[in-house]
Amino acid sequence: MNRTRSAFTLVEILIVVIILGILAAIVIPQFTEASNDARLSSMTSDLQTVRSQLELYKVQHLDKYPALDTFEAEMTGTTDINGDTTGTDFGPYLHRVPTNPFTNTNDVGSGEVGSSAWYYDATTGAFHANDTDAHAAL
Repeated sequence: MNRTRSAFTLVEILIVVIILGILAAIVIPQFTEASNDARLSSMTSDLQTVRSQLELYKVQHLDKYPALDTFEAEMTGTTDINGDTTGTDFGPYLHRVPTNPFTNTNDVGSGEVGSSAWYYDATTGAFHANDTDAHAAL
């Protein structure tokens, strides 16, 4: 009996591995860019939501924004016309303070860039991302 054996040679296997490596090097950066784009889109949407709810809060609370130290309680709970969280007349405005997709935190502060996930100014109602200068401009 004469049997012929057919198998891949080492060179053929190496060529296939090299081609797969080249394809992976092309595809992986595209997934990373798409992931960053999705996070940026999520952040933009969250900013629009919070800003619109801050304006609604202001209209219902004698043209005053919530205080920084009680921001989360006033935005996620119910309040009276003076912003007292024991009231039940208005709110809640948000289910929760959104998580910044670039820091995975949801803390709100008024310090310099990088000191919190979100920046909030209770005097002007300014609300923006506080993780980088580029995101702070959104």
